[in-house]
Amino acid sequence: DPPTGPIAPTPGPEPRTPINATNTPGNASALFRFTQPGSYYLTANITGVSGKHGIEIAADGVTIDLMGFDLLGVPGVGSFTGITTASSGLRNITIRNGSVRNWSFHGINLSANGPAANGLVDAVNSSGNASSGITLGTNFTVHNCTTTENNFTGVVAGSGCTIISCSAGNNGSNGFSTGTGCMVTNCASTGNTIDGILAVTGSTVANCCVSGNGRHGISPNGSCLVRGNSCRGHAAGAGIRIFSTDNRVEANSCTGNSVGVQTLSAGNFITGNTCAGNTTNWEIAANNVCLVVAATAIAAAFSGNSGGASPGSTNPYANYTY
Repeated sequence: DPPTGPIAPTPGPEPRTPINATNTPGNASALFRFTQPGSYYLTANITGVSGKHGIEIAADGVTIDLMGFDLLGVPGVGSFTGITTASSGLRNITIRNGSVRNWSFHGINLSANGPAANGLVDAVNSSGNASSGITLGTNFTVHNCTTTENNFTGVVAGSGCTIISCSAGNNGSNGFSTGTGCMVTNCASTGNTIDGILAVTGSTVANCCVSGNGRHGISPNGSCLVRGNSCRGHAAGAGIRIFSTDNRVEANSCTGNSVGVQTLSAGNFITGNTCAGNTTNWEIAANNVCLVVAATAIAAAFSGNSGGASPGSTNPYANYTY
């Protein structure tokens, strides 16, 4: 004898653990504390209390779903973080889907007391914190996150991290700062006080947009690949500033900077970039591989299939119709 109306599934029990004083009780250092592996979720906005972190992770294998809610700090009460780790070497941590803001230290710090390893931070907005927005351990992926108006760097990555489709704006230091062997792709970094992206040894920065940062756009430091980026509007610095050796810098566009591409050391390979409208387009130290050609614009307009170059041309600026 079924009830009237359409038949609908009956929801099963929620397999995750709600974050509250009963399920995840805190201690003297944190409002909530996770001591067991598992999946945890917020059920409402959380406001921090004076003298405590918001959430402290003390176990491997923890996933936190903020469920779109806000984890709001109490500014000016000491070095306390929205979400932090309790010890070094924690592994397999995931944080996703919400807002962490106005904490008196970091928004998220996964290197407290030593770096955590192997995790994901996804779809998190971290803003207005007194230190960095998101500080990672090693071998983390950060995806679709926004860090703005933090007093230090937007995203600080340990070694082996991947940063994808994130934005950093108006932070008090760099937009993004990597450890060794990191990947930064499809990101935007604008209006930060120092560099847009600081890339440490062996990292790749590709297809990013950096503009209007206080010093330089992208600063690769040794054995980095910097490719396909747009760097503009750095009135006090360079679009790309290379300050070590063995970097490959190719197919970038640098406009409206004090210097388009600048190297401070020898031993770099610089190819296929365009610089225009900078105070100084190129500032290249001795013993780098860098050929600069002044391209001349076509004097007359053309349309259709005329005006291009035929296949086999040695002109590196040729376009082809086929």
